[in-house]
Amino acid sequence: RLRLSCDCFMFCFVPSYQQFPRLCATREALRIKECCPSWEGDGSPCGASSGRGFCQDVEVPDQPDGPQYPFSGLDDREKWPLVFYNRTCQCAGNFMGFNCADCKFGYFGVNCNDRRESLRRNIFHLSRAERIRLMSYLNLAKQTISRDYVVATGTYQEMENGSNPMFADVSLYDVFVWMHYYVSRNALLGGPGNVWTDVDFAHWAPAFLPWHRLYLLHWEHEIRKLTGDMDFTIPYWDWRDAQGCDVCTDELMGARSSQDPSLLSPGSVFSSWKVLCSQAQNYNDRGVLCDAVEEGPLRRNPGNHNRNVVERLPTSADVEFTLSLTNYDTGAMDRGANMSFRNTLEGFGDPQTGLGNSSRMGMHAALHVFMNGSMSSVQGSANDPIFLLHHAFVDSIYEQWLRRHEPSPSQYPESDAPIGHNSEYHMVPFLPLYRNREFFISSKDLGYEYSYLLNAMFFILILKWKNAFALSEKQPLIRSSDTEETKHRNYQTTI
Repeated sequence: RLRLSCDCFMFCFVPSYQQFPRLCATREALRIKECCPSWEGDGSPCGASSGRGFCQDVEVPDQPDGPQYPFSGLDDREKWPLVFYNRTCQCAGNFMGFNCADCKFGYFGVNCNDRRESLRRNIFHLSRAERIRLMSYLNLAKQTISRDYVVATGTYQEMENGSNPMFADVSLYDVFVWMHYYVSRNALLGGPGNVWTDVDFAHWAPAFLPWHRLYLLHWEHEIRKLTGDMDFTIPYWDWRDAQGCDVCTDELMGARSSQDPSLLSPGSVFSSWKVLCSQAQNYNDRGVLCDAVEEGPLRRNPGNHNRNVVERLPTSADVEFTLSLTNYDTGAMDRGANMSFRNTLEGFGDPQTGLGNSSRMGMHAALHVFMNGSMSSVQGSANDPIFLLHHAFVDSIYEQWLRRHEPSPSQYPESDAPIGHNSEYHMVPFLPLYRNREFFISSKDLGYEYSYLLNAMFFILILKWKNAFALSEKQPLIRSSDTEETKHRNYQTTI
């Protein structure tokens, strides 16, 4: 555990733009509850002198939450981020970031004026060079300490209301591991074993899909900044009708070890990875937060799971039934929600009947259980890089539903959802701040597309229109045999 002071810059770091900003993890920042670091471009807080943003009071919603969490004032995530900060940077125009130094998703360039759409592709459609590059980027993120962010290892009360900061340095990859742990951890009610388990600020309720959409966008954003590869996108694993873990090869996410089936093959770069924040029961028993220290090797034993919980991997029919559900969420908007698209996709609604509180896990949850290792713990699941490929595909199903049903913003609940999930709630633990409703929109409005959706949903129409135009204007025809990149480039030209 590392206790940081304002002069703790003793490592070689690379940029990262999530939570907690190092410049805001000081006694002074915590004392005045202000996180408004200067933008290096002009030296002013939030880049105010250049009009990039301003330091403003945080406004939190007062709409009632659901009954699942019957406490108030006990958990640092309540009314995020007010326990830690009541003033943060609020960026203008296309600017983004804890100090407004970055561009919003989908925008690039010095002044964030370059609008560009990125393409997420099937991992099996990547070239060998692209696969090698993906593995090297993942490993680089795992080995590189984050310059701009640290993670909390104690509660605000344990920090003596900020006078004794408790934060740790972790790698860029592990910042995201910690974020997923922190948002989903149980609430500490005081003392060993005294926890509330029926609470999760990113799962089991409406924000599940918006939160993970933002998570992936930030992860993608960070890899681009780390590597300088502005064309990088997270590939997806299309697991429909899969008979096993197709991506579990040493060329991709790691094969099974011949010595220990729960470990990865030494031929995989991921076999040397160590996990953190993976021992939820241990933290609960002690009544503490994860201390962000290494806890052993990455584990995975796909297929050797409890068949009473997950019978098989999701099928194309399961996905299609889920997509047919017209209501985003229903009833109490939790794991018992019936005929809820969100609950069925998350895996607690039966993908054949739509009834909630299913005795078996389906869809998203089925993959986690099937992996039978680090992926199977909600709080520690992001330790396994398959998490990214899996959630990219889950996000693509969310995107299909948004395009098919074109829900009005009012479909996302403004009140009475479980704590953390109402539309105006700031997503835990992101700094800069984002509201749940801001990611209840199409991926195209956030600057990215999925290759198989481009093909399936409107490529045929584009092909007919473009080819008719090409015949009259003597332009190149688009063919069904064209690569995904060619199709995307021609689509971009068309629009």
